[in-house]
Order: sequence, then C-alpha cells, then structure tokens
Amino acid sequence: MRFFAFGGLSAHGEHQLFALGDFGLESGVTLPDAQLAYVTHGTLNAERSNAVFVPSWYSGDHHGYDTLLGPGLALDPAEYFIIATDQFADGFSSSPSNTPPPFAGPDFPQIAIRDNVQATHRLVTEVFGIEQLAAVVGFSMGAQQAFQWAVSHPEMVAAVVAYCGNAKEYPFGIARLEGAKAAITADAGWNGGRYTTPPEVGLRALARHWAAWGLSQEWWRQELFREAGFDSVDAWITDSEQFWLTRDANDLLSQAVTWQTHDIGDTPGFAGNTERALRSITARVLSMPSETDLYFPPEDAIYEAEFIPDVELVPIPSIWGHDAGLGINPDDVAFLNDEIGRFLRGAR
Repeated sequence: MRFFAFGGLSAHGEHQLFALGDFGLESGVTLPDAQLAYVTHGTLNAERSNAVFVPSWYSGDHHGYDTLLGPGLALDPAEYFIIATDQFADGFSSSPSNTPPPFAGPDFPQIAIRDNVQATHRLVTEVFGIEQLAAVVGFSMGAQQAFQWAVSHPEMVAAVVAYCGNAKEYPFGIARLEGAKAAITADAGWNGGRYTTPPEVGLRALARHWAAWGLSQEWWRQELFREAGFDSVDAWITDSEQFWLTRDANDLLSQAVTWQTHDIGDTPGFAGNTERALRSITARVLSMPSETDLYFPPEDAIYEAEFIPDVELVPIPSIWGHDAGLGINPDDVAFLNDEIGRFLRGAR
C-alpha cells in the first residue's frame, strides 16, 4: 500500500470545464478566458435543494473527497448532488501551467480564496440554477473556501463542514509556508519560475518539508510508516517524492500564496476584523480540527469557534496529524463519515 505524506491521493480523472470568460480577480487583474474545472455526482432534485459543494485543497484535485462519497457514506450520491471543483492553480482550472502568455508560469496573477469562491458561485448559480447549497464541505484549503462561502454568501449556505482547516491563515502557518516555498525556489534551475525542465531538486526538497509536517510527532514515534510497508523514514519520504514530482512547481507556489494570504476578515465590509466576520456566519457549522494537526493547529479552530454563532466543535481523535483528513487511515475515514453524515442529516 502506498501512502503520501501530503497531497491528493487520486489519479487525474475526467472533468468538465466552465468558461468564466474574462474573470476579474481581487488583485485587480483580469484573467482572460478563465476556466473552472469540476465534476458532479448524483442528481440535482427538482427543488434544487440537495446540492453539496466540495472544493479542492493544496496539491489536490476534484477526487479529494472520494472517501466520503458513495452509497451509505457521508456524501451519498443517492441523496445529494455533489459538485467538486478544482481551485485555481491546481493544474485543472486556470493555472500557471496551462495559461498562455502573458499570464503563463511565474506571470500568473495572485489568486485569493475569494476569487475561487466567486468562480464557484458563478458555476453553482449560472450552470445549475441553485439558490441555496445544502452544505459546503471542505478539508484544509477547502475549509478556507467553506468559511468564505458562509461569509460572502450567507443566504446561500445552510451548513458548513470544515475539517483540518480554518477561516484564516495565522502567522505560524504563514511562516511554515515560507519554508515550503523556499524549498521549491532554492532549486538551481528555478530561474524565477522560468525553468526549462521541472525543478526536481526543489520538488524533492518540498516533499521532505511536508513529510514531517503532515503527520504528528506521535505517529513518527510509533514508526507507523512500517505498517505501510516502509522500513525506514527515508524510504517513506522517498516514496512521497513521487507524488510531488507529478505537480508543477509554479502551480504549487501559486497555491501556497493563496493559502498564506487568506483571512475572512478581509472580506469587503469587515475591515480586516476576522472575529466580526466569524460572527456574521448564519450557517450551522461543524468544525473538525485534527487533535494533532501541525498545519492547522486545533487551538486555532477552538479560538474561531468562540465567535461562530451556531457551531459544533468535534475534534478528530487521531495521531495522523493533518493527514487525518486525507482519507488514508481507515479509522479517520470512518470517523469523518460518521460525524459529517450525522451533521448533514441534522442540517437538512
């Protein structure tokens, strides 16, 4: 069995593209011929009331919620119409790797979480005619989108499930992501992002950076990598490198900046006040931090929950750190399906 220390676990599959046209970004730049990639599961009912939106996360794709999706699982296509999107810069939607000049590669404009929310709002309303989502369910950076949806479009979101992710990136996470970015850009062939061959040294360094952060200290102390068939720390890390080598370095750098700069307090009308933005949320919220997460420490979720009017805080009891949300460990998968399924049944 192969495990990755971080990132999407599925091979790239079929998807559709929604043409956004000339898309205005929060930065003031207009991205020409912007594209939003998505897949759907299930059937939208006549009332258009059973839609659940699930956004991708850092380095992941539209398959990121597959372990929650299926008969009898939290996101059952027999009950819900599930819309899964790819965030900008993930290689499917408009990204540094697939956008022509003048916005190719390192010239791709900065993307905000709110840009992703604006794009997906258009998809939900223009393509599917949906006036309210039954829920937005998000892991990691997907949780950032889930909270942003609840603040930007409160009338459209009945429920939010945010696991292993927060409404804001706090200074600890910003500093950690600087390390991830530096791993990529330190490659001798980086050339300001204008590389002629993939910067594999930098991508391998990134894999080694993520390997420790994705899992808890207790996971490493118990040497659980051995249960996955690896006989050493280095064997585990070397295997994880293969995933990162499939990703484009400029795409990864762009997504990291999106992650770093997010704060729902920057939503127009809140003047940078994160607590006031949290208080504005009218949706029912299920916040599920991993008890051992080093990317989004549980203390941050506990802090945010103080300001959300209708929130249920249910920590994930796992030593798998941030990776508790990746669908790797069967116990974590079962816990997430049970708790999310229970919450959504009560939210409808």
